Amino acid sequence: MKKSVAVVYGGYSSEFGISKKSANTIYSNIDTNLFMPFLVELTKEHWIVEIEGVVYPLNKNNFTYELNGEVSSFDIAFITIHGTPGEDGKLQAYFDMIELSYVNSGVFSSSLTFNKWACNQFLSQFGFNAAKSMLLRVNDEINIQSIGKELGYPCFVKPNDGGSSFGISKVSKEEQLSDAILIAFSEGKEVVIESTLIGREVTCGMYNNGSEIIVLPITEILTENEFFDYEAKYNGESNEVTPADIPPELTLEIQSISKEIYQILGLKAIARIDYIIDVNNVINVIEINTNPGMTEESLVPQQVKSAGLSLKNVLSEILK
Repeated sequence: MKKSVAVVYGGYSSEFGISKKSANTIYSNIDTNLFMPFLVELTKEHWIVEIEGVVYPLNKNNFTYELNGEVSSFDIAFITIHGTPGEDGKLQAYFDMIELSYVNSGVFSSSLTFNKWACNQFLSQFGFNAAKSMLLRVNDEINIQSIGKELGYPCFVKPNDGGSSFGISKVSKEEQLSDAILIAFSEGKEVVIESTLIGREVTCGMYNNGSEIIVLPITEILTENEFFDYEAKYNGESNEVTPADIPPELTLEIQSISKEIYQILGLKAIARIDYIIDVNNVINVIEINTNPGMTEESLVPQQVKSAGLSLKNVLSEILK
């Protein structure tokens, strides 16, 4: 019999809309000759599964639903929630407890990579480069002058536990910093402030096909915006070049670093790592995405296509 796959989307953050688009892409590209996909929506208000246009409530105790008087369950979960609770390890822990298989990275790696500051601090112990940064928590005493003195301007202020560029600001002068911190706190419980890295922004996707890590072509992100913000990511205000027009040896180095980080963090399924190549050709990690965007406009599907692969086959390899 075909295995049933719950494509789980939604979540409790501002990234709900992107998550739904990603789920639709994944759902449409699952090979129905091999699997039975179902769209499952998780919000604070409800957990539901959609079957032939009809929605059924999910039992949160065991992730089952009732259909025609019978209790039905899923064989595999494919989490495509960007943000909490699907990208920070909470849903993974729940699935571990009810013993439901899922293709995504596990609890530890999901939780660590979702915390941008902690992840970069962790990776620095292995010799990887990242921007100089500071972490702020809700009740911390904030000294604006000290932050500016430590990190300089311009700097980036972002939620430590968010994505899709929600709540991110580029701050060019001291009087803008307080408002930027408030905006970031509106999207998360912690805020990370990073020094600006001058250089070229690139990103590298990869996935595990069950026997090896397949590293995809690198994309360079070019935008006229202040940075690769929401408008640039999803509303066409960027030029994404895949494969990136960089020297072959630099491409191989970024792909090698990406594979090494994937292994060190114990990642699974699809992941994407973002970098800045600075003016000295030093490769700096920006962040790790364990549930990267999978919309039609997203970077990983572009990289899959550039590699001459089909998304349907990639998803089949991962699900198998």
